[in-house]
Amino acid sequence: MGNEEKYVERKGRLTPVLALATLVSTFGSSFQYGYNVAVVNSPSPFMQQFYNQTYLERHGTPIEDSFLTLLWSLSVSMFPLGGFFGSLMVAPLVNKLGRKGALLFNNIFSIVPAVMMGASEVAGSYEIIIVSRILVGICAGLSSNVVPMYLGELSPKNLRGAIGIVPQLFITIGILTAQVFGIRGILGNSSGWPFMLALTGVPAVIELFLLPFFPESPRYMLIQRGDEKKARRDLQRLRGWEEVDEELQEMRVEEQSERAEGRLSVLNLLSFRSLRWQLVSVIAMNMGQQLSGVNAIYYYADSIYGSAGVKESDIQYVTVGTGAVNVFMTIAAVFIVESSGRKLLLLIGFGICCGACVLLTIALNFQASVEWMPYLSITCVIIYVIGHAIGPSPIPYVVTTEMFRQASRPAAFMVAGSVHWLSNFTVGLVFPFLEKGLGPYSFIIFAFICLATLVYIWAVIPETKNKTFLEISQLFAEMNGAEIVVGTADPDTEELKRSGSWQEEAKVTAF
Repeated sequence: MGNEEKYVERKGRLTPVLALATLVSTFGSSFQYGYNVAVVNSPSPFMQQFYNQTYLERHGTPIEDSFLTLLWSLSVSMFPLGGFFGSLMVAPLVNKLGRKGALLFNNIFSIVPAVMMGASEVAGSYEIIIVSRILVGICAGLSSNVVPMYLGELSPKNLRGAIGIVPQLFITIGILTAQVFGIRGILGNSSGWPFMLALTGVPAVIELFLLPFFPESPRYMLIQRGDEKKARRDLQRLRGWEEVDEELQEMRVEEQSERAEGRLSVLNLLSFRSLRWQLVSVIAMNMGQQLSGVNAIYYYADSIYGSAGVKESDIQYVTVGTGAVNVFMTIAAVFIVESSGRKLLLLIGFGICCGACVLLTIALNFQASVEWMPYLSITCVIIYVIGHAIGPSPIPYVVTTEMFRQASRPAAFMVAGSVHWLSNFTVGLVFPFLEKGLGPYSFIIFAFICLATLVYIWAVIPETKNKTFLEISQLFAEMNGAEIVVGTADPDTEELKRSGSWQEEAKVTAF
């Protein structure tokens, strides 16, 4: 009985080292991602005033409205463009520096732009802000991939799901923090906005000082560095006991399996028939997630509330309330995901977002003639945030992991990350012009995208809950017109062997 209890305890133990490593890495990295998404929202009138004043001092004439709109769109959209570049840097950095090393290196892309943005007003340069937004975007692109990888490799199997949701939670907390600091009486004013932008460097400095005291990924140390002694010592610290031979043996088996399978390049991924519908599904989900209008809600929440008839002095508090709802629903999503299927949550989430966009369009059109319409507009935004938080926001990452096996998963995530950030960039750049040209009807475009994504998910994507990777591959096999032979080899790898590029790929993978 004692041995059985000891075994159960080992399976589920959250040690102080693991808990603190999770908090330090998510606060130092994921939190910044969320903070920088929302930080330019509230102080935007004062920042644009600074742009205008700087332009006037340089050229002697006020800035043209169209040029100001372009500059502001660049200030917003350079962040996701940087995220795209950051996502392309993930693989070389985590392989060269390790997971923890990549996170420590990534702080350069936070501390340097934080200093630059803090000094932008004194320097009289809006160009500094735009360049800094690219750099903090690179930081976000790296952290959004490296933090889940680091925590997933630190965690015991039974805690991997729970710990895996913490980065997303800290992203929403970062958004809420930026919204609170953006209140006019705090930092969202003409004198406080440079300091508000510079605050993104604080979590980075904390992570830079504290993270070195925590272990590197034992899997990285053993499989990629071949340092079993260090891997054993780190694993003992993380688990809180001496006997870690069983887990080390699992890692050795994983290493042998990975060497046998090799890794597929993005080019292989695009050309394989057996992965065709999985790849199309990943692209559809990530485009749907970002083009559904969620970033328009976050980036331009104040102007949406303003056009909805909310008093100028009250907008900041409604924005903070929306951020609080987002945090709450992300916490709730942990329990919803465990009790429901992935497909159902995606369908419900996109359905709610589609309906909210249609209602918001109607409410914004009739608010001048109907007294209670502004309240409906605010309700629509909050309902949209709830819908996105339970489905479109967290689930695509889960489903992407489940639809691909070990050999094809790294290339699949690179494609998914690229689509995610490019779509994010497109919305940030185009939405201000859509809002000026179409007004309230711009949300009909987002409604149509939500509906199209919903129909695709309903028609194509199978339920993946409680299924093995092989079972999910078999679900896609008939769709792809490819036969999957059940055996020890990865079917993706078998196709790679047949294609004649196996030797080259295997050579690249060997450590």
